[in-house]
Amino acid sequence: MMKYFSGFALENEKKLFSSYLDNNEFSVAGFSYGAIKAFEFAYSSTSRLDKLILISPAFFETKQQRYKTLQLQAYKQNKDLYIKSFLKNITKPNDFDMQKFLSDDNDISQLEKLLTYKWDKQKLRELIDKGTQIEVYLGSADKIIDHQNAYNMFKKYATVYYIKDASHTLI
Repeated sequence: MMKYFSGFALENEKKLFSSYLDNNEFSVAGFSYGAIKAFEFAYSSTSRLDKLILISPAFFETKQQRYKTLQLQAYKQNKDLYIKSFLKNITKPNDFDMQKFLSDDNDISQLEKLLTYKWDKQKLRELIDKGTQIEVYLGSADKIIDHQNAYNMFKKYATVYYIKDASHTLI
């Protein structure tokens, strides 16, 4: 069974991505914040790993510090409102109810990590050199991450699928 890492404040959303996933023991995947965790897991793994699948990987490297600070402040001020807004924004421009995938397992440290994470290009290269194929799925209408700069960065290390008119959740 493939190892899968959920996105920030989410659980069981894996089924949304079934058409992009390989359901075998030699693949690992993650969505958004979960893509960071999947990458770190893959990099540190000593077991055979054929494929790493990153779905809308959290990519905020090009965002201003002010943006990141405002996100953290909004979460601190009203966590429930922040999460409600987040669940709505990850499906824009489409209207899909993500409430059924809401997890109570979220905190400010996870949000801070995903906002400040920098993808280590050397580690990406080393993973490829170990024989791991990397696939990245991005939505062209993603309102959460900087999908254009994510595409420009990941295309050097991965097969990138750019899905027209798709949201952060690829819907």
